[in-house]
Amino acid sequence: MRKHQSGFTLIEIAIVLVIIGLLLGGVLKGQELIQSARVRNLISQQDGIKAAFFGFQDRFRAYPGDYGQAVANISGVGTACGTGGNGNNNGQIEQANGEYIMFWDHLSKAGFINGSYTCTGNSTQTTNTNPTNPYSMFLVMIYDNVYADPAAAAIRHNLKTGNQIPADIMAEVDRKIDDGLADRGAFRFSAHTGLTVGTPPTPANCFTAATGNWIVTGTVEVNCGGASLF
Repeated sequence: MRKHQSGFTLIEIAIVLVIIGLLLGGVLKGQELIQSARVRNLISQQDGIKAAFFGFQDRFRAYPGDYGQAVANISGVGTACGTGGNGNNNGQIEQANGEYIMFWDHLSKAGFINGSYTCTGNSTQTTNTNPTNPYSMFLVMIYDNVYADPAAAAIRHNLKTGNQIPADIMAEVDRKIDDGLADRGAFRFSAHTGLTVGTPPTPANCFTAATGNWIVTGTVEVNCGGASLF
């Protein structure tokens, strides 16, 4: 009795390979779309907060968080931080007295950003006090020098993106809004965690000191962060 061997024909194998290719293409395209969305989100956050910052300054002639008459002139401002909800009006959004957290309280209660944030403690950051980046890390506006600089970084106002952002995402944001270099320009690497606790980003893992280029080849670091300088 003659036995018949069964198996896949060339046409069936070709169809399977085509389906696998389509699935892989869809996965890769989906990852690309997710990455692009996160880049746009980060850029939108930076631009929106910058606009809010300057809008607040134009209206009240003071910086949000540092504003010394916030409680008297802005309805609903929390009173647990600073001096009963007011800043010290010295032209610097400082960590001392919780001004860097009151920043969001003043901005949101004055209607310059979406959401409602209330400062509940001079060092307490939660989703009720600070907005977060796409990776659930807190944004921070502060007067400091925790950002990359080939020379000694000067103390100035800057908006932290928060950490836990992959280096390739940071590089794409930098290319779109600045010069693409992590240690120069208006957008730079920052080791600030954006948290009261957490692992700070390591500069050497995120960009090359000699060139300022973000490291986007090989094993891409997932814990990076940036700062927009004002």
